Amino acid sequence: MGQTARVSAVVWTAAGSLLAWLWLLLCQGFFWRTDVRLPRRVEPDVWPDVCVVVPARDEAAVLPAGLPSLLLQDYPGRAEVFLVDDGSADGTGDLARDLARRHGGLPLTVSSPGEPPAGWTGKLWAVRHGIGLARARGPEYLLLTDADIAHAPDSLRELVAAARSGGFDVVSQMARLRVESVWERLVVPAFVYFFAQLYPFRRIGGEGTRTAAAAGGCVLLRAETAERARIPDAIRHAVIDDVALARAVKRGGGRVWLGLADRVDSVRPYPRLGDLWRMVSRSAYAQLRHNPLLLAGTVAGLALVYLVPPVALVVGLATGGTAAAVAGGLAWLVMAGTYVPMLRYYRQPLWLAPLLPFTAFLYLLMTVDSAVQHYRGRGAAWKGRTYARPDAVPDEG
Repeated sequence: MGQTARVSAVVWTAAGSLLAWLWLLLCQGFFWRTDVRLPRRVEPDVWPDVCVVVPARDEAAVLPAGLPSLLLQDYPGRAEVFLVDDGSADGTGDLARDLARRHGGLPLTVSSPGEPPAGWTGKLWAVRHGIGLARARGPEYLLLTDADIAHAPDSLRELVAAARSGGFDVVSQMARLRVESVWERLVVPAFVYFFAQLYPFRRIGGEGTRTAAAAGGCVLLRAETAERARIPDAIRHAVIDDVALARAVKRGGGRVWLGLADRVDSVRPYPRLGDLWRMVSRSAYAQLRHNPLLLAGTVAGLALVYLVPPVALVVGLATGGTAAAVAGGLAWLVMAGTYVPMLRYYRQPLWLAPLLPFTAFLYLLMTVDSAVQHYRGRGAAWKGRTYARPDAVPDEG
């Protein structure tokens, strides 16, 4: 009787996982598709002014690959770059000036905001300083981008054309992250896959939808919208600042678009598992609003959706439980199938698709570790600067 009950529990759990995957496949905004690229666009007759804001803290290692791509933008209108050297100890500011002298191109201003006051997290204090400098030029658009992002020469004009043609207040592209080391190949495509599962790109761009997100490495923002939404002051305590920015814009009635990039790439390396672990755990618990119940639900959900299928298949084959094996195998097959487009986008071998449960288990551990670090009082961090625990921070929406 006990053995039968255990087998039945495995069968029902595997069936639940399969139903969850069928729902994700068909009802979660087709998150698994990777064809959401810059929308149709027409070049404007008159190109608007744009200011590019680059927050940078100890970025000397990646700046030579990122900054010149901004300085050499083929943009028909007036554009200017503001690099905010946020207390770097590696000569980031001096290197930026040297790169501007060597490469020429768009005008570059290098400035420093000083230490952030209490209540500001992440890089938002640097962004605020850069936006303040940019507003003196009266631009129509702000491009918020990171020092490790390399843009194709026509990136800025394509972003502006897309914003103008579609009437978007925010146009953001998910930069293609580096995938060279073994751990990058295993973890990075899954990072974007999980992000798209949480924030389906098709829903973000649709009118009348509540889903809002952006990718912080490449965000074109209408300056008037930023001022109306009080960005970044209104989101100054946000750890996941790009999502908070998009939510603030949508709350104010603005339109947001997010998709995958074709020629906007991150050059930042994450060669070791520890590097990727820190990247994810820095903000994973903040994503759950530091809520223990949401953490428990997330752990249970990850286990049901990603871990149950292979376990049910193995248990079913080992015990002769055909129903459990079939349900687990089908769920695993659907899971792997939805992951294939992302692997193709990242030009990775398709044999990585069946390994997604292992990668999901790593993310589960990273999420738990993020919560542990939070309750140890270590708070959020950006480039070696640690911030107080945001226990009293209001909900970001």
